[in-house]
Amino acid sequence: MMMGTAVLTGTTSCVSDLDQYPHTETTSKDVYTSLANYEAVLGKIYAAMVTSGQGKGGDNKDMESVLNNGSGFDYMRMFINMQECGTDEFASTWLTGEQTTGLTYLSWDANDAWVSDMYYRIYYNIALCNEFLRNANGASFSGNDEVKMKEYRAEVRFMRALFYFHALDLYRNIPMVTENDPVGSFIPPRYTPQQTFDYIESELKDCVGDMLPASTCPYGQASQGAAYTLLAKLYLNSEVYTGVAKYAECKEACKKVMDMGYSLESDYSKLFNADNDKRTNEIIFALPVSAEHTVSWGSSTYLVCGQVSMSNANQNVADYGVTAGWSEFRLRPEFVDKFTQTDIDGSGDKRCKFFTNGQSKDVTSMTDEASGYLSEKWSNLKDDGTTASNTADAGVETDFPLFRLADVYLMYAECVVRLHNDWDNWAGGSDATDPTVIASRKQGAIYWINQLRERSNASDVWASNFADDDEFLQFILDERARELYHEGYRRTDLIRFGEFTTSKYIWQWKGGTHDGQAVDSKYNIYPIPNTELTANPNLHNDNY
Repeated sequence: MMMGTAVLTGTTSCVSDLDQYPHTETTSKDVYTSLANYEAVLGKIYAAMVTSGQGKGGDNKDMESVLNNGSGFDYMRMFINMQECGTDEFASTWLTGEQTTGLTYLSWDANDAWVSDMYYRIYYNIALCNEFLRNANGASFSGNDEVKMKEYRAEVRFMRALFYFHALDLYRNIPMVTENDPVGSFIPPRYTPQQTFDYIESELKDCVGDMLPASTCPYGQASQGAAYTLLAKLYLNSEVYTGVAKYAECKEACKKVMDMGYSLESDYSKLFNADNDKRTNEIIFALPVSAEHTVSWGSSTYLVCGQVSMSNANQNVADYGVTAGWSEFRLRPEFVDKFTQTDIDGSGDKRCKFFTNGQSKDVTSMTDEASGYLSEKWSNLKDDGTTASNTADAGVETDFPLFRLADVYLMYAECVVRLHNDWDNWAGGSDATDPTVIASRKQGAIYWINQLRERSNASDVWASNFADDDEFLQFILDERARELYHEGYRRTDLIRFGEFTTSKYIWQWKGGTHDGQAVDSKYNIYPIPNTELTANPNLHNDNY
């Protein structure tokens, strides 16, 4: 049920088996009695990122919503829209029907349905974590059960840190609720970004030692690699959140992940198909989606079906392993221009997966399905090219790769440039003005970037390609777009580089005009919903 966090602190659990999701509601006293029940709640915490309720495809909904005829959407569908809709990577089609006008034109307010639903979905998931920990911290187990409980507590603390990281990134000044706060009508305090940053950092550092290494961690659960990747992402954006840069700490966290034995998948496209559960060499943390066990109309189903046209007769929906397209979004031309025409024609960079036949490059109208190229990045086909056992009638079989090694490489490279050194590789000397030293430093970053470009048939780049660090950093931002589009990173990246709201980078329909325009800097963050301001007098919005 949609409610203020003052009430959410007392939420009781709706526990169900991860595979079946029976419509069962029980109290905490009944649930937290065995290891198996704790495992079921842990399953719910993970599944709450890709489903919006207890039943198939979100039936028996977790919370009320004005979106989707009252059923709302799952966490990842909302998060993807919050991160992508207003950027150059997305041209959202159903502005009225899905109420995405505010997100698309960077014109939302504190009453926006997506802004509100994302906020309450985050705090619903935090409440699940708090309840688990409130009971687990006092639970008494022995032997192997106690070992497992220690791991589960650490995983749930990681998941709560992830949810708070998203809350910090999206909303900044947020309420803080933990398992140690009173149950009932507790009014959470307003944390500053620094306070929330410190809390997330402390939780991740404290829990990572109790989490499983990637080699033994079950698929779909968070490993130590996931914890260090999240810590790296927190440090990468520290200057945006707190005003204090932590690129050295980000680089160190990335190095820990890079030393864990992960490796790049040789075929980029296989990271986003129905057999991507086999790609654990590169995918550090995945959110499983299954048309049999974990049916979702959001998450990767949204991306697979949403990219396919409902009206373009030139496009065969079977080529993507689905029975119907949804025409949810297209690409804006400025993003398309990150690639060359050779890439678009299929002879260059294999990450360039666009459908152009019958589609204009120019987005002349945001609501015209034929206006803008279509993405072909996601697929419900298996490695052998056959359709997965279940199709869009029941969701897809494609998991969502929340964290990938490729992102870690790019974070590492960015930090090398921003720090003006590379302590681990390509050392070359100490004189920061020596052209040889500068070139070797850049090449240290470029080495990891070229690993990604080589696997995708893109040409290598060299230090001599860039006149200065600013030019190199702009290239890294563009490379992140080429590598990570439609994975939920773009808004955060553009903000870190000062391009999301400013005139530094303009794309079609930015600010609601065809040619694009800068918008107020307040749109770098989303407002706390007005309903929450009413529920919690400790909160307020700056500039809204």
